This record gives sequence, C-alpha cells and structure tokens, in this order.
Amino acid sequence: MLETNFMGLKLKNPIIISAGPWNGDGKKLRNNLKAGAGAVITETIVSDPFSKISEQVAYNGQGLQNIRYYSRFQLERWQEELKIAKSDGGIVIASISGHSPSEVTYLAKKLEKYGADAIEISLSCPLGEGVEVPCSDRNFVYDIVKDVVGNVKIPVMVKLSQHVNNISEVSKAAKKAGASAISAINTIRCILGVNIEEGVPLLPTYGGYSGVPIRPIALASVASIAQSVHIPICGVGGIENYENVIEYMMLGASTIQIGTALMLNGDSIIGKILNDLEKWFKDKKISSIDEIRGKALEQIKPLDELSLQPMTCKCDDKVCKEGCNLCIEYCLENAIKAINNNIKIDKLKCIGCGLCVHICPVNKLQIYDEN
Repeated sequence: MLETNFMGLKLKNPIIISAGPWNGDGKKLRNNLKAGAGAVITETIVSDPFSKISEQVAYNGQGLQNIRYYSRFQLERWQEELKIAKSDGGIVIASISGHSPSEVTYLAKKLEKYGADAIEISLSCPLGEGVEVPCSDRNFVYDIVKDVVGNVKIPVMVKLSQHVNNISEVSKAAKKAGASAISAINTIRCILGVNIEEGVPLLPTYGGYSGVPIRPIALASVASIAQSVHIPICGVGGIENYENVIEYMMLGASTIQIGTALMLNGDSIIGKILNDLEKWFKDKKISSIDEIRGKALEQIKPLDELSLQPMTCKCDDKVCKEGCNLCIEYCLENAIKAINNNIKIDKLKCIGCGLCVHICPVNKLQIYDEN
C-alpha cells in the first residue's frame, strides 16, 4: 500500500529522514531505519568539514533556526559509518555538497564505493553569504549534475532551495543533466528573532529556518516543479503528521522528508505518521500513492486564468460556539452581525473573501458562487 519505487529504489514507504544531525553517524542512520523510515539521508558530507563551528539551535514554538554547516567527519570516516548504517539492511542516501563539478563528483564516487544507494546533491546552504548565486545558475546546476551523473551508477537527486530565482527552470536544468529526482526545499535563510531586553539576536549568525512555518512555501515549490517538469519529487519542509504527507503527494511529490519533526518529537514520530497514513489509505480504499499523487495540481491555475465570479458567504444551522465572535471581529467589510445567539450576513457588504470560513471553529460558514 505504501510501497513506492523512487529513483529505481524500492522503498517500503515514502518517509525519508532528511540530511541533518539526527543522521550524523551510522548508528543514528540505522536507528532511524529501525524506527520505520523508508530511507535515510546522511548529514551533508563535504571535502573540508567545518569542525570548529559548534551546532546551535533556537526554537520559538513554531519554527526552528539551526547553525550547523555540514558533517564533522572526514570523507573517509563515512566508509565505516555507512557500513554501520546498512548493517541491518535499508536504503541509505548520501548527501553531498561542494563548490565545483569536480569536487562534488569526487565525493559522489567515493560514497558510491562506500555503499551509498543514491546521492543527494545539496546545492544550497542558508548559512554564510551568497546562497542564491550557485543554486540559481541553471548552467552551474547543469554542469554539476551532469558531471556527477556521468561518473556514478547510482541514482542522483538534487536538493533545491527556495532562494533560487526560478525553481522550475533550475529543475528543468537538473533533469536535462540526468537527475533522477528533485528534493525541495532546503531550509530558508533566517534570523529567528531578537532578545529585545539584551539587544542581541537569538543566535549569533544567519541560520537555516525549518519546521511548520515553511511548509506553505515548500508546497508551492513542489507544485511549481510538478507543473513544469516531469521528474520524481521528494517534498521537504514542515511535515509533522500524515495530513502533511498527503498534501505534498497531492501536489506532485512521490516521497517526503522529515527532519525538524524528528528533532522535536523523537523517532516515534516516524511510526505515528506511517500508522496514520496507512489508516487513511485503508479508510479511503486507496491502494497506492499513484492514486493521489498530483490530484490537487489541476486545481492550481495562474491568476489570469481564474474566472473571478462574484462570491458571497452563507451560514448553516450549526450552533455557534458560546462566546465566539471571531467571524464578526475578523470580517474586513463588517458584513457579519450577531442576532439572537446566531449570525446574519449582509450579502450587499460581503465580498466573499473566505476569511471567516477558515477561522470558524464549528465550520458553520461556506463560500458560494452567487450565480
């Protein structure tokens, strides 16, 4: 039911644990596979590790900022770590990053030799300066991907960032170069906040923003890629439950990655998402991911193609929540009034924006076409 063929790899389910410190060594990778993940991705491996930079994390209850460049291990150390990771079976993807085609290709060839089942090329990092430059250059992306693909026999996935100027065009370049899949998106460059009492930022430098707040941005990126290029997609960003997995799939993703949810909830989140996902599939009598993949894409159109018919709001007979005046307080046009413990909508004022529909705690309101 949840089995999927991704990049030619047979995954027992579509949940992949993303690159990060939670996959920083062989034991962590193996443990995440034991917890039920369909595949795991190593912490990003580089030719010159930033061993002097300590990991720092800040969390505000919604999103998370992290400061951690890449794996602290030298490349050669990963030969043993991959052996540990794969000691009980399972699919391990090696995440790599570099500044030139030759550097990235060297890493890919080595990790293929060490036993990696696939490569994920990370073309962006939200730390440091100029993150948008290399990953926005289609020629740069094409050259790196083509060189790697031409020198390894395992699948190559390309991880893209929201920092690119046109993610659809960059995705096309990656496919043309021979990429087997696209993963999107990477964390987003951020400063999480400032301690206003002390006048200092929560962390001392720019970092990667992840978690629930970036999900809408990531969903838009996945949809844009799916609508513009025919290539398997792995959705990444803000996934914390089975509904989020389905959202990504309905917008074109074949698999998804989780990372921050694992950091905040532990590896038990893997089993919970899988159990809930399988139950939803059974309840809906869905036998494979293919039946829902891309289902919502056809409903997404350019603004100039929309037929902007006059809309208005109506309410049903559900009883309002006691003391709730959210729709009245939020209405931009003052079109909703409270009358005898119920509400009344002035259709002459209502513009059908839909805000009240989304904030009503009892789902009493609906938007409809006046025609």
